[in-house]
Amino acid sequence: MGGVRGILLDSSVLLPSDDGDFSGEASLLPGADYVLRKLRYSKIPTGIVHGLDLASPKIYFLQETAQVYSFDCFVFSLTSEDDISGVVAHKWEDNGGAFIHVVSNYREEFSHKGSRSGWMKVIVGSAGRKSSNDADSIAAAGMLNIFLIHKLEELLLLICNLNKKAMNAEALILGYAMKPSREEDFAKRGAFPLCPTPNGLIFLPFSYEIPILPQLQEVDAVLHKATDEILAVDMSSSSEICNNVTFTKNLQELRRLCRCIECQLNCCLIDPFINIFPVLDRLRIQQILIGLEALNIQGRCKIRAPNFLKVDSLDVPNLEQRLAEAKLSLPNIVKPQVACGVADAHSMAIVFKVNHYKDLTVPLPSVVQEYVDHSSLLYKFYALGGKVFYTVKKSIPNTVTLMKLFAENGLKPLHFDSLKSLPTAKEQINSDNHHIDFELVTAAADWLRRTLDLTIFGFDVVVQDGTGDHVIVDVNYLPSFKEIPDDVAIPAFWDALKEKIKKSKLSTETS
Repeated sequence: MGGVRGILLDSSVLLPSDDGDFSGEASLLPGADYVLRKLRYSKIPTGIVHGLDLASPKIYFLQETAQVYSFDCFVFSLTSEDDISGVVAHKWEDNGGAFIHVVSNYREEFSHKGSRSGWMKVIVGSAGRKSSNDADSIAAAGMLNIFLIHKLEELLLLICNLNKKAMNAEALILGYAMKPSREEDFAKRGAFPLCPTPNGLIFLPFSYEIPILPQLQEVDAVLHKATDEILAVDMSSSSEICNNVTFTKNLQELRRLCRCIECQLNCCLIDPFINIFPVLDRLRIQQILIGLEALNIQGRCKIRAPNFLKVDSLDVPNLEQRLAEAKLSLPNIVKPQVACGVADAHSMAIVFKVNHYKDLTVPLPSVVQEYVDHSSLLYKFYALGGKVFYTVKKSIPNTVTLMKLFAENGLKPLHFDSLKSLPTAKEQINSDNHHIDFELVTAAADWLRRTLDLTIFGFDVVVQDGTGDHVIVDVNYLPSFKEIPDDVAIPAFWDALKEKIKKSKLSTETS
């Protein structure tokens, strides 16, 4: 396929240089760990190379680092006639393309015998010299096989551009931003390779340690999990939620630049930030889900929203009347109105008596939601573009069991964090009478996709005992969908992204 066949990281870009004898504890240079973590799951063979002249503690440290990140470790001698390029080429499978040897500017004269044949040199720390990681510079420097970058983090963008160039620009670079733990979860499942996917996507992790604008100017699309970078959400304000969300400084800058880049460079945003705001607001989502009524057909089970009521205070004299008017009978489940992004968004309670509302510790404003008996079965649905998948998980038990837990809890509301632990039953789950209408839920997924204008989202469905009603109790943006086998979910994920980019570019060209 061409592009980058392998990456060889010289010790000079990973470890600080020391004058005199080294006697301290070895450590990585700033930015090195970041790049190593990205390369670990890049699907590009990567190795660390060091000389015999290095102090023993540093050698051991590099060997351990290579082992941690599942890299190879190579040793060279400046006086040896051995050609390390042959050793590397033999170690790594030949899929075409070139090897990249990354060295620091103070060792840029170091070169092995194979550097002029199928090898490229990247020199890091070339202050005052023009960086060469853009497509034009790549084309111009192709004969020289030398590239200059200021910081090691720029290596990832260079790799993406080299791989795109090798495919004659048929590949698309997709930049992404999300919290490290979520990114690693996706990356270790093979979702974010730096080499092209079968449908031609190359994934660039945005780095905030280098200017974000040059990175945005090189990508064809941006994927974000903006809910990972929320600092605060003010639900007490009467203005639109988009005006009440405070993002991190990095996300604010990305969002600002995306507004400019999207118009100027035909860059696709997956998905526009404004499209995710309804998912942050449980009240807004409940109001949207009322529209599911249009999908129901006489004589078939229904798909619907749960009955609900927003409350700004839990200690009001007419609460019982308001609950009755909203068709809410006890027990109810009480949830914060803010659905994600803040620490207590998943702090909930199940309430069995109206007079217990005033003692709840659930954050306000809250949404009181109908509790649906569903035999402890929760159906988690994932919409990846036009494809829909689901898995079944154990959920909160029926009311009769909850009443026992209520008694065991001293006749107090059951407080819980929905991300950590749910009230559960010891009894065996009987799913014999439970049947999910996949066709109906797929129609709901299509309706939600059009209504919310989201590419990748998830939603939870419970099937009500007795009526068979399919009730959507939660909607979320860009879920991990890790319950779906990777060999099924990841290609569907890539296809959804590619289809979104194609539609966006076609829309721009025809407008």
